[in-house]
Amino acid sequence: MDNEAKLRPLYLAKILYERTDEDHYLTTAQLMKILKEEYGINSHRQTIKSDIDVLTKFGMEIEEVKSTQNRYNAFGRKFDQAELKLLIDAVESSKFITQSKSDELVEKIGTLTSQYRAQELNRNISVEGRIKPGNEKIYLIVETINEAINKGKKISFECFKYNVRKEKKLKREEPYVITPLHLVWNGDYYYMIGVYDYQNRLGIFRVDRINKIPTILKEDGIPAPEGFDLNQYLNTTFHMFNSEHEEVELICSNDLMDAIIDRFGDDVTTYANDMESFRVVVNVAVSHVFYSWVFGFGGKVKIKGPETVKENYSSMLKAAYEGECN
Repeated sequence: MDNEAKLRPLYLAKILYERTDEDHYLTTAQLMKILKEEYGINSHRQTIKSDIDVLTKFGMEIEEVKSTQNRYNAFGRKFDQAELKLLIDAVESSKFITQSKSDELVEKIGTLTSQYRAQELNRNISVEGRIKPGNEKIYLIVETINEAINKGKKISFECFKYNVRKEKKLKREEPYVITPLHLVWNGDYYYMIGVYDYQNRLGIFRVDRINKIPTILKEDGIPAPEGFDLNQYLNTTFHMFNSEHEEVELICSNDLMDAIIDRFGDDVTTYANDMESFRVVVNVAVSHVFYSWVFGFGGKVKIKGPETVKENYSSMLKAAYEGECN
């Protein structure tokens, strides 16, 4: 068998996969023309038919409509149109993925369907007010962290923050040394959860605030603290901000049960308070983020205790009202 005969079924599969779907067919004559004009491969009706039989036996789902000019389409796809739309929407709306990388990923997702379906997907993209980062190294940073996790090694890295002039400044002069445990997606950002070197204390770092690609060290990593449970840790560490964990009692309007379950899970214990509200005791990292979450419900969530948490919340509201800035 010459090379042309060997390659012909592969090119035929490529043509059918890219240019046909449930609504778009190619005839035998059209397939022969594409093979000749674009790939320089000669074919005839019988070789097209035998090659399609081979592809079908291999597992490719091809529909044949018999007529004077047989028509074919490749209808079997790993992803349906709705699933591809979800993937594209997730990419386009992500604040973590740069615009150039978003465009690249959307183009790659489009290759998972026919060119006609891909055009439909591109026409339907609409994400209002999206904010994209400019750090193109972020994917290499994630890849490096993931490699260190898989190898059980420590990493060394720098983190930055913005000053009042919107300039990037290192958070500290000495690099952090961390044993990375998990990469977690939360609130449109990637976070790394790891153990501080020699401290056996957990830390959380926003990946897009890591200044350069981390260095994987030769030293073996430190194991997670005994009893560490990722899901529990994420539930109590409110929106990835470190603070002291406390049990806080909340009084919530009855129409907020969905919001409480979304935040704390459906196994959270609630108690009736009165005809219009319920009580819930949750273990949270008490921080400005927690207080902002409470405030966002416009008075429908009230802090019942402990008193120190109530007082801190009142102080924060007072400072905001009086225009103070700490």
